[in-house]
Amino acid sequence: MRVHIGGDHAAYDLQLDLISFLEAEGHEVTNHGPFDLDPLDDYPVFVLRAAEAVAADPESLGVVLGGSGNGEQMAANKVAGVRAALCYNEELAQLAREHNDARVLSIGGRMNTVEEARAMVRTFLGTPFSGEERHQRRIDMVSAYEADKTLPDLP
Repeated sequence: MRVHIGGDHAAYDLQLDLISFLEAEGHEVTNHGPFDLDPLDDYPVFVLRAAEAVAADPESLGVVLGGSGNGEQMAANKVAGVRAALCYNEELAQLAREHNDARVLSIGGRMNTVEEARAMVRTFLGTPFSGEERHQRRIDMVSAYEADKTLPDLP
């Protein structure tokens, strides 16, 4: 699978580890940066590029990383067609794919161990969207709002 990855200085070491891990697992990884450790870098520079690449490549998924993962998830979600999920464990990573068809996983490098991050990434990449009608219906509601601000009908 093609995987786009981007982050910032707070998760730089984790990002390097995950790139090696993913390549060893047989994935085709594109690193959108950072390319060196700069404590003053800005996560949107790298995260937005990773999310744009995922949006442009429907067969790919993405991983974005930062200190908490919060800002990275927010930035990735600004890219049209991308649903990014901030996850802190394998169950959340599975549900993000299974129920929400998330295409980008956001991880807090200061919140998880390397082993936890690897497990989340493996689960995220290995879990398909369920395609269940109720989940697709909800995604469609969010997509309609994103496209033209159409609010879902009240029950």
